[in-house]
This record gives sequence, structure tokens and C-alpha cells, in this order.
Amino acid sequence: MGNICRSPMAEAMFRHKAMLRGALDGFRIDSAGTGGWHAGDDPDERMRATARSHGIRLEGSARQIASADFADFDLIICMDEDNHSNLLAMGAPRERITMMLGYHPDTPHVDVPDPYYGGQDGFQEVFDLLECACDSLLDALLAESS
Repeated sequence: MGNICRSPMAEAMFRHKAMLRGALDGFRIDSAGTGGWHAGDDPDERMRATARSHGIRLEGSARQIASADFADFDLIICMDEDNHSNLLAMGAPRERITMMLGYHPDTPHVDVPDPYYGGQDGFQEVFDLLECACDSLLDALLAESS
């Protein structure tokens, strides 16, 4: 929602994985929130610490999604149903919106849980879910481009 926890982690994770596979140049990767209340803020320190502990650098600053993003990106990947609904209300094309955990082969979750109001274990859970989903997403996109 605010672009300081889940989506910047997914952005950094996907970028890291694409770089390791030598495929980074084939992607334009960014994250944004549907709300603007954290615009300009750094990612949450707890999420940065979790990323660092796994060798991933989380940087950048929060921003709110803009209508230009709907034309500039082929996929708009949501962390949860609330963001999905918000994006549709903002005019995002339904056919470009997908759910992040739709790429996770083994989770019963539909939404990536928001760790903001919980403890450190929630940030690790988000990391684990995103790691698997980003691997599958990257596999799918690379297979599609072959």
C-alpha cells in the first residue's frame, strides 16, 4: 500500500535474481504503492535488515503509482486484494494486473501478508514467500521470452 515493505522487497528480490541469471537487462523493474503517505521514505528498516541478512540490498524510496505506469509496464503485480481493487479503481488495465502469490506454487495464501504492524518473523515470512514467487515469476517470464 505505502511502498515501504512488501513491494520494494519484491522489486529488490526480482532484480537480484534476474542479475544472478544474467537476465537483468531484459527487465524494467520498479515498485510503487497505491497510497502516497510514505512517498519519498526509505524502505522500512526491518525489511531492509531482513533483505541484508540474505545478501540483498533494498534501496530507493517509496512512491505512489501513477497512471503513466499503466502504459509503461507490461505487468502490474499486486501484493494483496486491497491493492488489486485500488488499482482497478485507479484505471489500471485489468489484463495487466496479477497477484504476486499467483506465481508461488505451494502457498495457500492469496495475499502477501503485510508485516508492518507485526514482529520480525513477519518480515522473514514475507521474504520467504517473495523468494519463491520471484523465482517462479522469473522462470515464467524467461520461458515466455524464449
